[in-house]
Parts: sequence; C-alpha cells; structure tokens
Amino acid sequence: MSGSAGDPRIDHDFVWVVEDSAEDAEAIQRALGRTHPGLTLEFTDRGAGVAERLLEATRRPGLVLLDLHMPGLSGTAVLRSIRSMPELNNVTVVVFTSLTAPEEVDATYAAGADSYIYKPVNFELFRTVLKGAVDYWQRRVKGGDEGPAAQSPPS
Repeated sequence: MSGSAGDPRIDHDFVWVVEDSAEDAEAIQRALGRTHPGLTLEFTDRGAGVAERLLEATRRPGLVLLDLHMPGLSGTAVLRSIRSMPELNNVTVVVFTSLTAPEEVDATYAAGADSYIYKPVNFELFRTVLKGAVDYWQRRVKGGDEGPAAQSPPS
C-alpha cells in the first residue's frame, strides 16, 4: 500500500503533519526536531484539500501523520480521500491520535491507514513513540525491519 522507494516524487525525509491542535503540532515539531533533525516538516491544521495537494505536489512526503478528529473534514475522511487516488498509493499514512476506541482503530485500518498510533500525554513517551514510528517507516522503505509499527491491523 505504501512506502515504495520507486516513486521519485516521494521524499522520505519530508513529513506532512495534519493536526488541528496547536499544542500537539508544537509537541510533534519539538519531538521530531530532537530525534530526527534532518526531517522537513510541513503542518496543516485542516483535512480539507490534503489529498488534492498531495496529488498536485511535485515533492510528496514519505510520511503523513494524520490526526483523526479535526474541524471540517475528519481524519478518516482525509484518509479515504488519499486512498481513493491510486497515484497516492505510495504515500505512507500514520494515524497519530488520542483516540483508543477499538471501533476507531478498525475503521481507520479499513480506510487504509498504514499504522494507528496513540498519542501519549507524557512528552518523553510521546517523543519515544513518534521516534519509533518514523524510524520504522524509514527503515521499511529502505528494505529493513518488517516488524509491527505499533498495533497490528485487525485480522
């Protein structure tokens, strides 16, 4: 579904963050700035138009971190929109949310998420979890680790 090194428009050192909470966006910026200073981060606080901007981009992110509950278009709707466009099949989408309800996890994987990661409240754990997710997807695109990213998709 994602992570192919074969798409020349995919930049694996570029991450789009779709997050409406200014506090969470700042925490993501701080966490990844410490653990992955070479990454380029782009933030948007709205889901509307994300898939279209990805489609039109000459440089696509190797990873999209997507919050689920945002004003307007929900993260699940954004995910469905991205996955409805075959040209975006190589874009890795990791849901990074504070929601833990099993039905949310199931719906997110059904919509095409590559991983579902819970946002811890503690910053040190937040940074560790985020670092692990980015490390995993970067290794995977380079043909490395094939283990689970966080929670495995439901069977």
